[in-house]
Amino acid sequence: MKHYFLKIFTRRDFFKKSGQLFLRLCLFSVLFDLFKTTAIASKEKTMIKKFTAVNPEFEAAYLEPHRTGELKKRAEKLWKIMDECQLCPRKCGASRSAGESGFCRAPGTKLVVSSFQPHFGEERPLVGRGGSGTIFLAHCSLRCVFCQNWEISHLGRGTASDVDKLADMMLHLQNIGCHNINLVTPTHYSAHILKALDIAAGKGLRLPIVYNTSGWERLEILRFLEGIVDIYLPDFKYWDSEMSLKYSTGAEGYPMRAKEAILEMHRQVGVAKPAKDGLMYRGLMIRHLVMPDNVGGSEKVMEWIAKNLPKDTYINIMSQYNPIYKAYDYPQISRRITTAEYKKVVNRAKEQKLTNLEIQGYWWLLR
Repeated sequence: MKHYFLKIFTRRDFFKKSGQLFLRLCLFSVLFDLFKTTAIASKEKTMIKKFTAVNPEFEAAYLEPHRTGELKKRAEKLWKIMDECQLCPRKCGASRSAGESGFCRAPGTKLVVSSFQPHFGEERPLVGRGGSGTIFLAHCSLRCVFCQNWEISHLGRGTASDVDKLADMMLHLQNIGCHNINLVTPTHYSAHILKALDIAAGKGLRLPIVYNTSGWERLEILRFLEGIVDIYLPDFKYWDSEMSLKYSTGAEGYPMRAKEAILEMHRQVGVAKPAKDGLMYRGLMIRHLVMPDNVGGSEKVMEWIAKNLPKDTYINIMSQYNPIYKAYDYPQISRRITTAEYKKVVNRAKEQKLTNLEIQGYWWLLR
């Protein structure tokens, strides 16, 4: 019996069979891993499609000018303005087309992006479940001494980019489920934004555009954006020119510019009202940062809004002022605000019968 077994199953047969079994196991393992990877990728793709926050009942404002070619024409006109740059109220006249940097310090016509990602710290109707698709653009034409993003706005910290990459960023943010494209400090890159938007719209971008600005704007430039921007999100920083002159690098005319800009923004997009899903798709949303010692003239700002805009205008009364960057060089703004200072502004807004207020927590403020 022993002799018979060795005859039909020799050592060579044993190694041959073992090798075949090993190869089959390896092949099975490879095929299983391939199937598993494909299944996961398919699942992730399905989840992205399922979670992509494009509302089928909403059409972004920029789609119509994209279809007619108007968006491309306006982008080219804005680009031409950079020959002797007058995109912001400084009107510094730098030949950005020739590579010069103006007051904002943007490197000619090059684009610098600090970061892009879902942001969950923005206003609630912008954040939703998927976050606001925020693109932080480097440099700034206002340059406040207390800027919380001073590394980006003053130092220009970021990565060199271009309009094609900017378009891809927008599409990526849409694909991962963000509810909007939130462009932070966009003024000096408005030409780049319109070019990128035209490219992205051609590739399927459908999210609303949020123009997240300091309020330091020219009416002439804002009119280029009419019918393109869905949501305007301006700051109204100061009531008094003395304060803007002192704390925003000589921006003496800021209050007048901000008022004009906000009225124009309201004319273009109207009052911001959440849709059935609780998200904002169109309208004006104003931010006001309460500062120490009433530097921003907060109560006057509330009174002006109540007098010049509908009572249900969306206003975010912000309490997060923190003395950052060069703020400690100025005693008046070298501390955080107190609970009493914040509540005083909120109460004034309510007294003016302003009804659409985002009131932030203030339990942690100084007493």
